[in-house]
Amino acid sequence: MKKRMERLILLWALALAPLCGGDARMTADERTKALNWLEESRKEFLSAIDGVTEQQWTWKPAPDRWSVGEVAEHIVLAEAALFGNLKKAMASPGNSDWEEKTKGQTAKLVAVLAPRVGKATAPESLVPQGGMTPAQVKERFEKQRAEIVRFATETDVPLKQYTINNPFFGTLSGYDRLVYAPLHTLRHIKQIAEVKGTAGYPHGLPLLPAVVPVQ
Repeated sequence: MKKRMERLILLWALALAPLCGGDARMTADERTKALNWLEESRKEFLSAIDGVTEQQWTWKPAPDRWSVGEVAEHIVLAEAALFGNLKKAMASPGNSDWEEKTKGQTAKLVAVLAPRVGKATAPESLVPQGGMTPAQVKERFEKQRAEIVRFATETDVPLKQYTINNPFFGTLSGYDRLVYAPLHTLRHIKQIAEVKGTAGYPHGLPLLPAVVPVQ
């Protein structure tokens, strides 16, 4: 009888074990932060590429550096990949050790990504090809962003338990992956500003040749 009772207690404890950890869902504060980053980065990105002329869009500070258009294209490609990978991770079993594996990672992303600390080489799949116009970038960006914002606003899934390995930061939670997109965009908005601030960047409209009146 005693052994049977001990076995029941053990089974009961094991059944409740997953409930004893932290809540893997976004807190209200985390959701607010995610939505604020999404809105801030959206406004700043659209402002950064608004009114850019064709010459400015394709101008490169150096042969091995990206133009404004290439940075903008990279942002669009990266956001699609980041959110796509998050959705794939959510189709997999959750990581029961997510708290330990991803501890402090959100703070690290905030400290490194948006302030543009350090340098990184983009994966080949996210390297821009320079084939997108400003209108195409805006249309695709807005469409993707609307989907991400809707997800961030409505989801109540245990997002943090869906961990993903990142080549730069290690193991990230699903929440980390969600906020990675706007923080990454804020990082590259600073890169666009750097391009615009480089000597030789074409400012204003090109001068038209003087018209000599016919005598």
